[in-house]
Amino acid sequence: MVDVKERVLVEEENIRHALEQLPKSHELSKLSELELAGTAALLQNIYNGLENILKQVVIETGAKLPNGPSWHRDLLNLAVSQRIIQVSTAHSLAPYMAFRHFFSHAYALDLEPERMEPLVDGASRMVDLVHDELLGYLDTRA
Repeated sequence: MVDVKERVLVEEENIRHALEQLPKSHELSKLSELELAGTAALLQNIYNGLENILKQVVIETGAKLPNGPSWHRDLLNLAVSQRIIQVSTAHSLAPYMAFRHFFSHAYALDLEPERMEPLVDGASRMVDLVHDELLGYLDTRA
């Protein structure tokens, strides 16, 4: 059985690949609707990948994964309560979670480049932050 740290690193590899595909934020207003939808899908993939990692680590702690309509938010709160991530990191993830929700329930034609710019700008830093905290957490459990 592959240990949780290895699963985290494999998931992170996929996240890093999605990050590499993101256009520069200042280019978003020049993209076609199709390209903008692709960028939105990449942002959603990045957040989903981070959620997948959090779920794997939460399972490793023996805690039960949340379910129900607010499970995405509850997962972040659980990760904070389990000291997997810090409160400030959960706050940094919140706009990406909100965007994931919006993109899952809206039409791609409703995307606004200027609202996506800060997400694209901060995606790499946010992934690095989560990576550092998760690996720090896993190293203390080893």
